[in-house]
Amino acid sequence: MKSNLGEAGTHLKQAAQHTGQTLKGAASAAGEELRTGQAGIKSELSESASATRAAASEVAGAAREQADELMEKGRDLIDSASELIRERPMAAFGAALAAGWVLAKLTRNND
Repeated sequence: MKSNLGEAGTHLKQAAQHTGQTLKGAASAAGEELRTGQAGIKSELSESASATRAAASEVAGAAREQADELMEKGRDLIDSASELIRERPMAAFGAALAAGWVLAKLTRNND
């Protein structure tokens, strides 16, 4: 019985040593995997930030182009109105008077 207990103790000791080595190996592998994963995450986040900056730059450029086009259309409209007023001053005055009267009626309080 004593020899069996001694043998069982020896096996338990070896099992504990193997368990410790296995846990150390697993922890080391997990740490390495964590470091690799962190590097991948940092890389992807960096690329995402770069892509976002590029998209924002493109949007800003497109917005500037649209604003320039709208400003040009506004200038063309003002030029067209100026020409019409020069060609037909009485019609322009009448249209302005009518528009003013309509706006006055619309904005007047009904007390």
